[in-house]
Amino acid sequence: MLSVETYEAQPWPDALDWEARAAEAAAAALALTPFARLADAAPLVEIAIRLTSDDEVHDLNRDFRGKDRPTNVLSFPQVQPDLLESLSNSDDGEILLGDIVLARETCAREAEEKRVSLADHATHLIVHGTLHLVGYDHMDDASAAAMEALEVKALASLGIANPYADED
Repeated sequence: MLSVETYEAQPWPDALDWEARAAEAAAAALALTPFARLADAAPLVEIAIRLTSDDEVHDLNRDFRGKDRPTNVLSFPQVQPDLLESLSNSDDGEILLGDIVLARETCAREAEEKRVSLADHATHLIVHGTLHLVGYDHMDDASAAAMEALEVKALASLGIANPYADED
């Protein structure tokens, strides 16, 4: 069973049920991967999502990625990609798939630049982060195209427009 726990370390704008939105986004992303079965697995499969400030994400980005600046989203997988296929049980009945951290100010600025709502942009970033948790990346053109295609499909299932449409 998939559980998405959301924590607002900093209050985020928009009167929105962020926990429900995050759960929908993570489930939509996971459903399109070979790991869709994790949503209904016997152990509890958990994703932790932290909605916080640019300052906190800046510190995390510097400390864990060596990049001394904030970014919109960071993902911290807790399961090695080669072990994802074998996730079927755990000793304590719970598997932490990983953490996703979003930076409020960067997300808000990007949403404004893209002329989309903060809720839709953050949803896109949660889909993106969830895909990172199950081994997807965008380190080369082919993997970036594959990951973007999954993001677009997951977002469409949630009624959100293609965030890459203007980039073509």
